[in-house]
Amino acid sequence: MASKIFTPTNQIRLTNIATVRLKKGGKRFEIACYRNKVISWRNKEEKDLDEVLQTHTVFSNVSKGQAAKKEDLINSFNTDDQTKICLEILEKGELQVSDKERTQHLENTFKEIASVVSGKCINPETKRPYTISIIEQAMRDIHFSINPNRNAKQQALDV
Repeated sequence: MASKIFTPTNQIRLTNIATVRLKKGGKRFEIACYRNKVISWRNKEEKDLDEVLQTHTVFSNVSKGQAAKKEDLINSFNTDDQTKICLEILEKGELQVSDKERTQHLENTFKEIASVVSGKCINPETKRPYTISIIEQAMRDIHFSINPNRNAKQQALDV
C-alpha cells in the first residue's frame, strides 16, 4: 500500500508581509511588517508602531521564522529592547520589494513618463501633440532605462 505524505495545509506563506532588512555589525536583522504601512510610516503618516509591525520580534530570517539571538542584538544595537531595535530597523533598513511589485512600479513609471512627455511635446508638422503610444514606442526604441528612485517628471526631461 502506498504511503501518503503529510503536508501541512494550514500554513500560509508570507502573503501580506513586507520584510525590512538591516545589516549591522556583520549580522543581518529583519522585521515583519505590513508593506503599505511601512511606506506610510516613512512618510510620517502612520504613528502607531503596532499598525506597522506584524510582531515586535526581531528576526535573523523572517521567512524561516528564526528569531535573532539576544547576544547578537546586544552586540549590534547595545540593547535588547525589541521595540527600540524595530524602530531603528524601520528607519534605516531597506524594504524588500517582490518582483511583481517592482515590475508593476516600473510599468506605471514608464507610462507616467510617456504621458508627461506627451503633454509637453508637439509634432512640428501637424501642430498636434504626440500620442502616448508613439512616445512609449520611441522610448523602447532608444532603450530608455527607468530609474525607480527618481520621479517621472525628472526622467521625462531626460527623454
